[in-house]
Amino acid sequence: MDGTVLVADDDKTIRTVLTQALTRAGCRVHATSSLTTLMRWINEGKGDAIITDVMMPDGNGLEMLPKISQDRPELPVIVISAQNTILTAIQAKEADAFDYLSKPFDLPDLMKRCAKALELKKPIHRQVNKDNLDRNEQDLLPLVGKTPIMQELYRLVAGLMNSDLPILVCGESGTGKTLISQILHNFSDRRNLPFLTVSEADLIEIEGPSRILSRAKGGTILFEQVGDFSEEYQGRIVRMIDNQLDYSPHFIATMNQDAIQLLEKGLIRQDLFYRLGGATLQVPALRDRVEDVVLLSEFFLAKAELDGTFAGKLSPEAEKVFRNYSWPGNVRQLENVIKLLRLTARSSSISLGEAEQVLKDQPAMDITQKKGSTDKLATDVERHLRRYFDLHGNMLPAPGLYDRIIREIERPLIDLALESTGGNQAKCANLLGINRNTLRKKIKDLDIKVTRRRKLM
Repeated sequence: MDGTVLVADDDKTIRTVLTQALTRAGCRVHATSSLTTLMRWINEGKGDAIITDVMMPDGNGLEMLPKISQDRPELPVIVISAQNTILTAIQAKEADAFDYLSKPFDLPDLMKRCAKALELKKPIHRQVNKDNLDRNEQDLLPLVGKTPIMQELYRLVAGLMNSDLPILVCGESGTGKTLISQILHNFSDRRNLPFLTVSEADLIEIEGPSRILSRAKGGTILFEQVGDFSEEYQGRIVRMIDNQLDYSPHFIATMNQDAIQLLEKGLIRQDLFYRLGGATLQVPALRDRVEDVVLLSEFFLAKAELDGTFAGKLSPEAEKVFRNYSWPGNVRQLENVIKLLRLTARSSSISLGEAEQVLKDQPAMDITQKKGSTDKLATDVERHLRRYFDLHGNMLPAPGLYDRIIREIERPLIDLALESTGGNQAKCANLLGINRNTLRKKIKDLDIKVTRRRKLM
């Protein structure tokens, strides 16, 4: 990399790490903990790129972006923030930031983005729209998450807000698909136009589609769970899209399953899929972003404290229980569980027993709800290992992890294979595809008790 990078962050460690990494990459670096100093450097014409935090001791980094865009429109700004909500990503996009990353960030990833910024500079200058939504309303957006999968979703949503492409929002029930659809409208240039949610009932009459288009007036039309619409009504949507009025609305549709799977099963018409699938947003299940469970819980508890209904938090033991639960109902289920705990908690610290009691009455994970509607072993193992690492916090597990994990998988596998072959070790070895002597050694090492019985297979 070649160029001068201005770094602004109130965390000395981050300044040091970025300075060292950028210097090793060949850049010149000026680092500061003050926005005032950063703006002075910019006014002096220093810097070919900027990396700035949002919350600084003397101001908000995002609020400086419009002035930077006005004074130095060619200067790319990369925003880094510990505020893990979609609001920050949207504000960064609205303020014409070159890129946005959440803290803690991946250093190699940040270096790649910085190299791209230095190479491309800032291609265009776009006037920031000052007509933003009310700040208090923005702060209550429940799309909260610090995991990479959620941060990537934030970037995609921010990038699609003012696109005319039709958008499919896919994800399990309770993940926030409708909310994302509303955000795509509320933060777009169409925000002052109607937002219509369309059901099959709205399409029954022959004139239904034309009335919907007239009411939309160029705003946004949302088809919720479009995969559940009958083939006839899906056909009416196709004709609606093909016969738009003078002011074309933005079409968004939500689905509980992956769009390609619905297409393969014949649950969605091919012509409708191609009209709605301009861009696809996949909203992750809560179990696929375990690290966000406690963050979301804190968000809902803070909301309760703001409402004056409950002031408290999860105990460390309760947090562990929450992280280990599969949350088949996703974020909506978590919110309802927190609401119940607000009513039943006996103190400001929600205990292990209280968390276990409320989850005892919750549904178990339905195998059909898993990603892709299949029970892939790799997915389950990965989820188990993520939770295992998460429980160790900032510390690594004890050495010898590989052998411990393999041992955990081997034992139930051999147990089931022996059970299925009635305890016949020759047939079990053949079933597993290993040498009989190898099987005997594993049985001894794993202390597996072999009982001859009538075989099941």
